[in-house]
Amino acid sequence: MKKLLVPALVSALIVGCSSTPLPDEQSAAPVESPNAGGTVAPVVAGGLDSRGLPTALTDPKSVLSRRSIYFDLDSYEVKGDYKDLVAAHAKYLVANPGFKMLIQGNTDERGSREYNLALGQKRAEAIKRSLTLLGAKEDQLESVSLGEEKPKNPAHDDSAWAENRRGDMLYKAADGRGEF
Repeated sequence: MKKLLVPALVSALIVGCSSTPLPDEQSAAPVESPNAGGTVAPVVAGGLDSRGLPTALTDPKSVLSRRSIYFDLDSYEVKGDYKDLVAAHAKYLVANPGFKMLIQGNTDERGSREYNLALGQKRAEAIKRSLTLLGAKEDQLESVSLGEEKPKNPAHDDSAWAENRRGDMLYKAADGRGEF
């Protein structure tokens, strides 16, 4: 029975993930390494950027413009380097209950498709758990795994793999403004 249950669950996960529409590259969250400056959408009138996000989320001087958490190989533990970043996003969600967040778990290309989907989900869930422990409401958060399907860096070396082992946090307002 166990031998049938595991493949059925993996199949359901794959089917569920494949039916989730992915945002196109133009509307994806700015992704950056912990020590590098990322690109941010230009600000438009009304204190919103071109995707309708408040400038607090996109201003490169704001910690909230950083939306990627990077992980070690085969790990889904949120490193201490990212505790302040997660806390800042939790605080924003608590103060802005009309916003929702989609957390996308990503992996590098090594490992089987099934393993990478499961690891990506664990990474997204780890970020979600950290946010909820810091006060964000469960109904504001959704976690999905993209596995190896959305690499930040398409190269095949240690540096590229490190960039691809991440969780991305995308925002959307209740009125539909935002990224996902």
